[in-house]
Amino acid sequence: MRILLDTSVLVAGMVESHPAHERAFPRLQRVKAGEDSGVVAAHSVAELYAILTTLPIRPRVSPTDARRLIERNVLDTCQIVPLSDADYADVISHLASTGVAGGATYDALILHAATKVEVEEIVTLNERDFRRVYPALSDKISAP
Repeated sequence: MRILLDTSVLVAGMVESHPAHERAFPRLQRVKAGEDSGVVAAHSVAELYAILTTLPIRPRVSPTDARRLIERNVLDTCQIVPLSDADYADVISHLASTGVAGGATYDALILHAATKVEVEEIVTLNERDFRRVYPALSDKISAP
């Protein structure tokens, strides 16, 4: 199955002390084992690095360790989907037409990447927000 892994699931799957680790880790492992085909929005790669390096956990995740985690769990195993300038314009138009504002913009970028490569499932810990941003994708959005 072709699945998009949201940043929230990637963080939870990589950080053992995360409250959702036990739910997210198996989804990440399925991709790493080749049982599912993983897709990640390019935006999520940068967001993942930012989150991993600022998590309030001990020991802290160093920049070098964050890079290794991202390489091993994302770059080496998933298709990274970039957005073009036209894609950004489409996302902004979509958000404006639906009245969605604020931080949900970043969820919209991730969801737009999912539409570009026609994933079968979008796995996130933010189901409600994702459904609000792109109601047309509701049937594909799930939590681990």
